[in-house]
Amino acid sequence: MKRAIELARQGMLRGDGGPFGAVIVRDGEIIGEGWNQVLSGNDPTAHGEIVAIRDACARLGTFALEDCEIHTTGEPCPMCLGAIQWARISAIHYGFRVEDAERIGFDDREFHRQMCLPAEQRTIRAHELCRSEALGLIREYADMPGKTPY
Repeated sequence: MKRAIELARQGMLRGDGGPFGAVIVRDGEIIGEGWNQVLSGNDPTAHGEIVAIRDACARLGTFALEDCEIHTTGEPCPMCLGAIQWARISAIHYGFRVEDAERIGFDDREFHRQMCLPAEQRTIRAHELCRSEALGLIREYADMPGKTPY
């Protein structure tokens, strides 16, 4: 966690983004590092956790990190939580809570609240479009030989 805090502080002071850093650990060894780079990269998905996951996956040559844990300065937002789950990371260790981040201007609590609402009640509306064509696409994928499940 101390390395995650150090990465967050360095990136924050450099102007890369907020106070968010993360490391991916396997068997006590850091195998991926990241810090918030939303501002420096003009990328709203460049949260510390996402950057650390990308780094670990690139280093290991895999998309699955099931034997790894993530240490992150702040409790993950819904996007990062989703990425952590997709990466199959086994544990999350965090320093400050979503409520703490909200006090300094990060609206993670609202994002968590929105995700719990039925789709029709969320602020950003979602609508089906080209359903039959999209269903054809998933049927095509289901029938593909040799695909790698994830």
